[in-house]
Amino acid sequence: MQAALVNGASSHIAELDDIHKASIIHAATVVIPAALAVSEWKGKSGKEFITAIVLGYEVCYRIGEAVSPSHYYYWHNTATCGTFGAAAAAAKLLDLTENQIIFALGSAGTQASGLWEFIEDGAMSKQLHPGKAAYNGTLSALLAEKDFSAANRILEGDRGFFHAMSDRFDASRVTDQLGGRFKIIENSFKVHASCRHTHSAIDVILMLREKHKIAFDKVAEIHIRTYKTALDITNNPDPDSVYASKFSIQFCAALACLRGQAGLSDFDEVSLQDPSIRSLMKQINVSVEPSIEMDYPNKWGAEVEFVLKNSRSIKHRADYPKGDPENPVSLTELTTKFHDLASTSHKSTQTLVDYILNIDKVNALKDHNLFKTV
Repeated sequence: MQAALVNGASSHIAELDDIHKASIIHAATVVIPAALAVSEWKGKSGKEFITAIVLGYEVCYRIGEAVSPSHYYYWHNTATCGTFGAAAAAAKLLDLTENQIIFALGSAGTQASGLWEFIEDGAMSKQLHPGKAAYNGTLSALLAEKDFSAANRILEGDRGFFHAMSDRFDASRVTDQLGGRFKIIENSFKVHASCRHTHSAIDVILMLREKHKIAFDKVAEIHIRTYKTALDITNNPDPDSVYASKFSIQFCAALACLRGQAGLSDFDEVSLQDPSIRSLMKQINVSVEPSIEMDYPNKWGAEVEFVLKNSRSIKHRADYPKGDPENPVSLTELTTKFHDLASTSHKSTQTLVDYILNIDKVNALKDHNLFKTV
């Protein structure tokens, strides 16, 4: 449980983890830590490890879809719905019976928590959320293994998860095409080290910047039009910390304009205090675009318009940020991202890459120490 907690928390810090649009969940930060902890402990094979991950993703994504988007206003889906995914992955690896799996999900649901209020302070709670979700999911499965009982109708019951935590839920989303289409193939990957709700705007800015060779001293105004949830989470014209800057669409946009990228190393105290970035942020206006709002959460789109001082206007819209299945990243790009993130803590990142890409051939995960820092 402690391993799941530590890996879950650390997975969320860089803001470069995966995301699923319809459920608004970063599943890797909760499901994989739980699955890895149990797999290493029990000596499970790579295929068993992968199977547990797929099932964990399936469970949390379907529950997330059922309660979104209304749930997301107050609740951090990764933490709440992710707890169910971690429990399902651990339950699979522990070979629980059907009744024990029900108990595991029941205990997971009664522990599901994680409120968005932390974002008002730029607080550290966001990292606690997935760590605790991975921990609680693992704990739920371990308790269930000992026949520790829990609610049988934790989702749909009158005082269960759906009724308590969503103004508008659709329970049918849990079983729609169940077994016919696996949700993990709908997964998205991040290429920018900021809140995913800022990514479409960043992508458009980078494209327009490259295509039109825009000189930003010639820009009078920048308009960003997107969906309401993006602004609920990222409309922050004056972030006061590096962490808060990752949740400021104004800062991320200005950073992309002036730096031509928004990677992990771009979010630091130097950038936060950069007068050129701060000045450009004042020229950025954000608003909800009804047609983009209508498409959310199936599309996480944004339109960016540059109004130049000569009154010329340049604008473009993107419906899918880079890394979505509809706008995919290549294996080479993902491998490069891995090298960039792991190179400071490990001597041989290529050894890790080779291991991970062939993990289905590993007989027992406990026999390997490749994930330990060298």
